[in-house]
Amino acid sequence: MWIYEKKLQYPVRVSTCNPKLAKYLIEQYGGADGELAAALRYLNQRYTIPDKVMGLLTDIGTEELAHLEMIATMVYKLTKDATLEQLKEAGLDAHYVDHDRALFYHNAAGVPFTATYIQAKGDPITDLYEDIAAEEKARATYQWIINMSDDPDLNDGLRFLREREIIHAQRFREAVEILKEERDRKKFF
Repeated sequence: MWIYEKKLQYPVRVSTCNPKLAKYLIEQYGGADGELAAALRYLNQRYTIPDKVMGLLTDIGTEELAHLEMIATMVYKLTKDATLEQLKEAGLDAHYVDHDRALFYHNAAGVPFTATYIQAKGDPITDLYEDIAAEEKARATYQWIINMSDDPDLNDGLRFLREREIIHAQRFREAVEILKEERDRKKFF
């Protein structure tokens, strides 16, 4: 059962219209290391992981959907008042031609989202190491977007997302240790 609270996980504020920054943020919407890929990866992996950590994948997978919602809100707010000339200057002209101002799952370079972004090996420890790497890559991308941004309001939300990626990586590391102990006791593998 899903319960959806009709508010963002963290407030999203944007100081000014900035389509170029929106273009960078689209990486976290539909890119290989973005929120959609993470949510789908974790919600898929939970079916082949031991019960001891299944809840963790469910919790983090659903939180990634909340992060996807935040990114969508940021992109919308950064582009809603943009002129066509501003969209062109930001390199969003091809996006506009295909989608107008609608969000679409692609990366910052315009490459559409693909299921090849989602990894699932079936080995719980291997999958968790993949998840740790995914969280660290997302953390790095958020930092690089913050470095490119001069919007203090937007950066507040981006810092929140970056910190959540750090927490997720820590939880996955803890899960690896739990599963290694189980494996060493020969309860599975």
